[in-house]
Amino acid sequence: MTASATRIVIADDHPLFRRALREAVGSVVAETSIGETSIGEAGSFEELTALLERDADDTDLILLDLSMPGISGFSGLIYLRAQYPAIPVVVVSASDDSATIRSSMDFGASGFIPKRFGVDTLRAALAKVMAGDIWIPADVDLAADGDPDLARLRDRLITLTPQQVRVLMMLSEGLLNKQIAYELGVSEATIKAHVSAILQKLGVESRTQAVIAAARISGSQWRPDGAAK
Repeated sequence: MTASATRIVIADDHPLFRRALREAVGSVVAETSIGETSIGEAGSFEELTALLERDADDTDLILLDLSMPGISGFSGLIYLRAQYPAIPVVVVSASDDSATIRSSMDFGASGFIPKRFGVDTLRAALAKVMAGDIWIPADVDLAADGDPDLARLRDRLITLTPQQVRVLMMLSEGLLNKQIAYELGVSEATIKAHVSAILQKLGVESRTQAVIAAARISGSQWRPDGAAK
C-alpha cells in the first residue's frame, strides 16, 4: 500500500454493510499512519468492473463479497485476479466455512474476513490487510488436506483468461452465444472460440459440463441454469 492517497473499493450489494465497512476503514485510517484514503463503492459486479476500468491504476485494495449481482461463487474473484493481478482482493463474505476460505485463498485472495465478526475484529483485520499483510480467521488451517479433484479443477479454472471467465459466468446464467456476444460487444464467432477454449482448459466436452464443473467449486453458488441451451 502507498503511504498516501490509498484507494480502496468496497464491492457489496448491501448498502448498510458497505457503510459499516466505510466506517471501519475510516477508523483504521484515523488510528494509523496509512495516510489519505479514498473509498469507492460498487453494488454489483458491473459497477465494480466499470469503476476499475476508470481507476484500476489508482486502486490499492478491493474488498469483495462473493455473492452480489453479476457474480456467484468464485467467478468474480477469479476474474479480478486474472484481469487486475496487481490489485489485492480481500473477500468479505457471509459464506465463511473453512472450504470457502481455503478456496478463496487458492484463487488468489489476499485475505478473508467473515461478515459475522464484530466491529473490533473487522477493524483489526482491515488494519492488517491495509498494511499489506494477509488476514484469515485464526481457526482456519490452509494446509489442511482438501478434495484432490477439486484442487485440480481450481488449477484449471485459474488458467482461464479474464474474457473466458466472463463468458463462463454468462454461460452459467443460461445465455446463448449470440446474447453473450452482444453483451461483450464481440462477434458470435469470437464467443464460440472462447467456449471451445473453456471446454479444452476445463477438460470437459460440453458447455453444460463446463458450468457444472465450475459449480462444483462452490457448491450450489454457480448454477447451470439453462446451460444446455
